[in-house]
Amino acid sequence: IIKTRYPESLAESPPAEDDPRDERLARVEIALLSVIFSTAGLLNGGLLLALWRRRKQLSRMRVFVFHLCVADLVVTFFQVCPQLLWDITDRFVGPDALCRAVKYLQVVGMFASTYMIVAMTVDRYQAVCKPMVTFQRRRARWNGPVCAAWCVSLLGGLPQLFIFSRVEVAPGVYDCWAQFVKPWGLRAYVTWTTLVIFVLPILTVVACQVRICRAVRVNFHAKTQHPAGDKPLSSRASSAAGVSKARVKTVKMTVVIVAAYVACWTPFFTVQLWSVWDSEAPTHSATFTILMLLGSLNSCANPCIYLLFSGKLPRRVATLMCSRGVGNTPLDFTQNAFGDNIDESIEKLYISNSL
Repeated sequence: IIKTRYPESLAESPPAEDDPRDERLARVEIALLSVIFSTAGLLNGGLLLALWRRRKQLSRMRVFVFHLCVADLVVTFFQVCPQLLWDITDRFVGPDALCRAVKYLQVVGMFASTYMIVAMTVDRYQAVCKPMVTFQRRRARWNGPVCAAWCVSLLGGLPQLFIFSRVEVAPGVYDCWAQFVKPWGLRAYVTWTTLVIFVLPILTVVACQVRICRAVRVNFHAKTQHPAGDKPLSSRASSAAGVSKARVKTVKMTVVIVAAYVACWTPFFTVQLWSVWDSEAPTHSATFTILMLLGSLNSCANPCIYLLFSGKLPRRVATLMCSRGVGNTPLDFTQNAFGDNIDESIEKLYISNSL
């Protein structure tokens, strides 16, 4: 995230003079960011708390959802919240170290949310196309894809520490801005960020989803070819059928999460690239500014998608909001979210194939 006249954009150098901001547009930004902050904080916080209470019973898929909630909370508190405060004060209020830290964490949140979705999709690909690999890894102490996603996120945000600093944008007026070698520095950084946070992850996810859909179609075709008058399926085949059904549900949820990510972040990265490659882009227009804020809506969408695929969404949301303690939760909205018997079914299938 890089500071232009409005700090929600990806990159820009300090202005030659301190131009007054559009107060009407600023009020719209504040209202929109307030809604996003409160909604994302409540939904992700409640879901994270529910998953944490049952941390010893988390399936592999729920581990990914747990870390996706953490990533979305990083976006909420270190991207949306600073942006909201920044719009209220107009200028960044704080020392140089805080400026660099905020800018670093803003990009860490974007990386984490993106690459957790990538890790989740790759895991579903392995579960459908390489089930034995999934079974052998599920007992590992560390979740490799989750650790890799966080490592990439922490490393990917490092350039922000060196690009941003507290600079004097007008006599006696200081703000948190980026410094670039003109004219190619700004374009190179925004383009690189778009590639590693948006384009490459989307290509990876699409490739995995295509292979998953192909495997599911082949599996479905094989089952439809089974004559109705034949003997009942063996225990081994029944187990395999059960696993396929559970996996298909998790794959559907992953597809919806990816679709929501693309829908929320495509406008953001589109206007970012437009702003740096077109010198006449309307960067100060209301439409341009609002589009750059909509990417954070993805942090509101992810927990809603989880609850939707859990079933009984209204009751689960009510339970989330009304829970008073660990022992007083009448409805467990982490139950039956993704087919809880996935791991157990994989184990049965693996053991039966080993006999």
